[in-house]
Order: sequence, then structure tokens, then C-alpha cells
Amino acid sequence: LYAIHLPLHEPFVISYHTYHFMPSIIVKIETDEGITGYGEAVADEHVTGETWESTYQIIKNTLAPAVLGHNPMEIERLHDLMNMSIYTAPTAKAAIDIACFDIIGKKLKQPVYQLIGGRYHDEFSLTHVLSIAEPDVMANEAAAHVAKGYQSFKMKVGTNAKQDVKRIQAVRARVGEDIAIRVDVNQGWKNSSTTLIALNQLQNCHLDWIEQPVMADDIDGMVEIKSKSIIPLMIDEGLKGSREMLEIIQKRAADKLNIKLMKCGGIYPAIKLAHQAELAGLDCQIGSMVESSVGSAAGYHVAFSKKNITTVELTGPLKFSKDIGNLAYDVPYIRLSDKPGLGVEINEETLHELTIYHDIVR
Repeated sequence: LYAIHLPLHEPFVISYHTYHFMPSIIVKIETDEGITGYGEAVADEHVTGETWESTYQIIKNTLAPAVLGHNPMEIERLHDLMNMSIYTAPTAKAAIDIACFDIIGKKLKQPVYQLIGGRYHDEFSLTHVLSIAEPDVMANEAAAHVAKGYQSFKMKVGTNAKQDVKRIQAVRARVGEDIAIRVDVNQGWKNSSTTLIALNQLQNCHLDWIEQPVMADDIDGMVEIKSKSIIPLMIDEGLKGSREMLEIIQKRAADKLNIKLMKCGGIYPAIKLAHQAELAGLDCQIGSMVESSVGSAAGYHVAFSKKNITTVELTGPLKFSKDIGNLAYDVPYIRLSDKPGLGVEINEETLHELTIYHDIVR
């Protein structure tokens, strides 16, 4: 169990925090047959209530003792054991889940996507994420990445609605009409009234969607926005597991769903959410908490295997100056290999270099 800090090329700025590095937990599980699997947990206290420190302790003292000695191929049983040992804590559980899928793939000599439905997508285009900055700074960054071949952007906003409108308008004016722009508010506009005022000013910006403008638990606020705006609406922080998914579907609270392995508990719960969405005729995205190659690869395996997952935002490894794994990007695209398990090789030297503290649980 490794508690690490992943160094960023530049600070990552969103509505509620500025990250100078990403705190992550890496889990390394060894089986009695000598197979090693890696998992990852990147906690966000603003989304699931978990912190880097609490996630480490939960895995060390609760989840690891619950799963040690069990068959890593029995994923349903393992999740039941974890759920009985602690309520919620999805990020901590995701690390165990991902490591077990890595083990299963290596045991069967198959990539994870072949274990969960098989490859459906051949590739995904990458979306560059623009951190919150002044309008001209965000516009300049967007223009520079268009020159690199990027065709879509996710703009982080949410600190001030009026200024956010100027940021979005500036980026649209700079990149032209043919580039896709998605806007992620990260709950920053708080309520439906502020959101609707902002969206009224953005109707001519031709946005793909607005993501989570209101507080996570305000499903009714999402319903109101969706009913009064022509701009498509994506839910993120408001969707964690099947319970929220059911309410979102029943109330028709969003046009698209952002599934994150760290919010729902890993690969296996993410697949269940995608199936639940498919029954309701809804498309999904696999998003990220800015994980390393380990967590990002896990998300990609889910995305590549499901027809109704139509976009991805898993570019954490591109933001790090050092990464523990070698997930390969073909910018501006991602194409998974056919290597077994997660398909990622771990640099143990870098892992130890980035480790703040670690433990062994037997």
C-alpha cells in the first residue's frame, strides 16, 4: 500500500480547489500463484467525503483484512465483503476492485475489456481540460492545443458565474465553431437560478453540454435547468451509485451521465451503472479524478467495452511530470493495447520515489 504524490506540470485549478500535485493511493496485490495486480484510489473529499489519509487507513485497516485470502476472480463476492466491512468509501473499494481485475486479466492472459463485454470502440478522441484562469489565458491555451490536433475541450469554471460566461465566450471566439466545448462547473454555480441566468447568455456558444452546475444533491435543481435550457446537461458529482442513478432516470434530471470509478467503487460497479443507463436510453462518459496510468487505464477498459459510453475524460497521465505507469496515448487519441490485465507496466523505482509512506498488509 503506497501513499504517493503525483507531480503536475502545472497547477490544476477547479471551482473548489487548486492542486499543485495529485495525492493518490496505489494498491499492489500479490496472489498465492505469484500474480501481481495494481489498483489506484484518488480521493476527493468534495465528492465522496473521502480524503487521501482516510482512504489509506480504510484500505489498510478495513478492506485489506476483509479480502485477503479470497479468490480475486470472485468480484461480486469481493464487493459484498467490502460493502459489509464498511459503508460507502467507494474510492477505497475502487483500488481493490481495479487490482483484482488486473490480476484476472493477467491470469487469463486477456485485457480487462475482454472480460467485461469485449472491445466495442477502436479509439476515443481526447478532450483537453482547461483549468480555471483569466479568459484570455484559457483562450490562448485552447488555441495552442487546437494546433496540436485537439478537437474538444473541457472548460473548468465555477468561481464566478459572470466571469465564467466571459471565459467561455473567449474560448469559443478563439477556437471557432467547429471545436467542441464542454463546460464543467463542479457545483460552482450552486443553484438553478444562477445557472439559468448564465446559460441564457451562453446560448450562442454552441456548447456540447454543461456539467454539474448545482450542488451534488440538488437533483431537483438539475431537473429545473434541464426543463428550461436548450443546452444539454450532464450530471457528475450528483451520480455516485445505483441509488442516485435510479432517481436521475426517474426524474429525467440529465441528458448525459459522468461515471467515475472513484465515485462508484471501481470497474465492476461502473459496468452496472452503464447498463442501468443503457436501459434508460442514456449515454455516458467515463471521467477521472486525475489518476495515474493505473486508474486511467481501468477507466478506459470500461469505456472501450460499452456501446453507450461515448466520450472519455481520462487524461491524468498527460498532466503529470512523472507517472508510475506507461499508459500510451496517441495524442489527440487513445487506443488501448491488447496486453493482459490493465496493460500497464509499473515503474517500481518511480513508485518508491513518489511514495510519502507505505505499509504491507498480510
